Amino acid sequence: MQKRKLGTNGPEVSAIGYGAMGFHLAYGSADEEAGLATIRRAYDLGVTFFDTAELYGWGENEKFIGRAVKGFRDDVVLATKFGFTPSWEADSRPAHIREVTENSLRYLGVDHIDVLYQHRVDPNVPIEDVAGTVKDLIAEGKVKHFGLSEAGPLTIRKAHAIQEVAMLQTEYSVFERDVEVLFPVLRELGIGFVPYSPLGRGFLTGAVKPAAELEESDMRRGDPRWQPGNFERNVEAVRQLKELATLKGATVSQLALAWLLAQGNDIVPIPGSRKAERVAENVGAADLVLTVEDLAKTKEILPEGGFGERYAKEFAPTWI
Repeated sequence: MQKRKLGTNGPEVSAIGYGAMGFHLAYGSADEEAGLATIRRAYDLGVTFFDTAELYGWGENEKFIGRAVKGFRDDVVLATKFGFTPSWEADSRPAHIREVTENSLRYLGVDHIDVLYQHRVDPNVPIEDVAGTVKDLIAEGKVKHFGLSEAGPLTIRKAHAIQEVAMLQTEYSVFERDVEVLFPVLRELGIGFVPYSPLGRGFLTGAVKPAAELEESDMRRGDPRWQPGNFERNVEAVRQLKELATLKGATVSQLALAWLLAQGNDIVPIPGSRKAERVAENVGAADLVLTVEDLAKTKEILPEGGFGERYAKEFAPTWI
């Protein structure tokens, strides 16, 4: 597996990471025991970057990841996040950051967190206070690197001035391109980028069902891209992408991940497939080389990304 460095002074990780949210949030029921085997298989295939958060099951996902990586913890980079309450309200007060960090250390079963993200910007807490708190945690040896998620340019600059931001995490895929406007700021400051939902929340695997056929607990039932009208247009776009992938001897998932990797050496996507065979497929994207013509064809199929917003309006983040 190729390695990439996230941020000028951030960690070196595998070119393809792993996002664990789907085992405890948003995508319906999951087999946790099979999941443990899946994560261990990811490690065997060279994946060294694993992403979780307090929000994903309120500690259950962190415990799950801790169990999965226990035998090779020192060989991997673990990222987790703070910033929510159980009622889904923002809370990045310094005291709460410390409380969540101590919980995460205990849940993960580790003596330090490699990357600690602010999960969402808290409009009620100055970002300077957030960055200062994480800076203190880094000085205390409890955290190694500071990350932001779904933050805008002003927030990124203010945070970075207090404590170096190693990486930004935000949704990005051939379906979702909005974050590209932030790339100049990230590259100016030497901040790496971690795309979440790099497979369009499963749409770019080619195995999708209409919203009405998904489990009640599946967040995609309300995703605009799954709604009638948008759904059919997105299915057709994926069909065309699959044709291109087939010419490359690849799957549509591999094409989508390779497209992300081609956008810069400072980008590490974190697909969250729950099956070992899917993880192996994703890892194979690191060896898929796309030509200028391939990239142009991808843009021709989806000039501005997928059809439909990535969130319903009430859940859409605001970048500041």
